[in-house]
Amino acid sequence: MRPERFIVVLLLLALFCFLIARDMKEFGFSYKDVSAREAKKLMDKYPDLKIIDLSGIYEKGHIPGAINYYIGDGSFDRAVQQLDKKDRYLVYYHADRPSIEAAVKLRAAGFKKVYRLQGNYQAWVQEGFRTANSRKA
Repeated sequence: MRPERFIVVLLLLALFCFLIARDMKEFGFSYKDVSAREAKKLMDKYPDLKIIDLSGIYEKGHIPGAINYYIGDGSFDRAVQQLDKKDRYLVYYHADRPSIEAAVKLRAAGFKKVYRLQGNYQAWVQEGFRTANSRKA
């Protein structure tokens, strides 16, 4: 192999390793818990961040831009099969257990960039961030 090609291959390999290591540092083999303030920063930094409201009371209030896949009726499980594994996801509910369950399911299904809103919807409201009311998406 010519030295130029060898150097290019090494550089590409190094870049690939760097990108994998960066995601591993942030997510490891699990999802990442984020505060409401951190979630807001993620939304600003990644406008294509997919926000999933797992609750059955979506119409009473949710984070703007959130899509509702209710975890209690199987909607979330069906949606997991259709979602793009390359995207970033933020999940939340109104209690820890269901949001943790959803984050774990996403990771187990091969999603690499999964965040869980620590303190759930209530934490978002307590920070005074804008909420929305509407019909199911």
